[in-house]
Amino acid sequence: MPSIPQPLVPGDDGSADASVAAALAAFAAGTADSTDVVSALSTARLLVPVVALLTESEVGEHGLRQEKESEMALPVLVGADGRKAVPAFTGTESLKLWRADARPMQAVTPQVCRAALGEEAAAVVIDVAGPVPFAIEGGMLRALASIGHVTAEGEGIQALLNGLAEHAEVTVARVTTPKSGFFRRFRRPKH
Repeated sequence: MPSIPQPLVPGDDGSADASVAAALAAFAAGTADSTDVVSALSTARLLVPVVALLTESEVGEHGLRQEKESEMALPVLVGADGRKAVPAFTGTESLKLWRADARPMQAVTPQVCRAALGEEAAAVVIDVAGPVPFAIEGGMLRALASIGHVTAEGEGIQALLNGLAEHAEVTVARVTTPKSGFFRRFRRPKH
């Protein structure tokens, strides 16, 4: 039987990290650039959504179709151009804006980026439904994914800088609305 992992941040109330929220707000206002957001995200706790997918149903004794079996899955966004992205959220409020029935799973940004690459996704989209959507892709996605276990803020930033040196073509794109880049569509993860 699989074990339930312990939360990264016991007692987490689901609020967005203050430094990440501030960086995203400044980015939206045009007073900060994408590197400020990525710097704040490099050591941040994010919430990755997990949703139930119906895998088998049956007709119950009252003649109504009902769930017989379901699986928990990581949703994947698929853009109009066919590229995949993994959604992640700064807090439970932004997760609820996107999909109220999704369950949050804690992960640090480098873990989310590694998961996205493992799913062959082109991006991680932060807060896809707002308040400030932000996409991490290309070399920046690979650089963040290359950060090892982050134990202190300074270590995270140094690992990010080392990763950037390896990936000169770094790009970070702003997503202005869910329709402009990525939209909601779910695919089951490959096992």
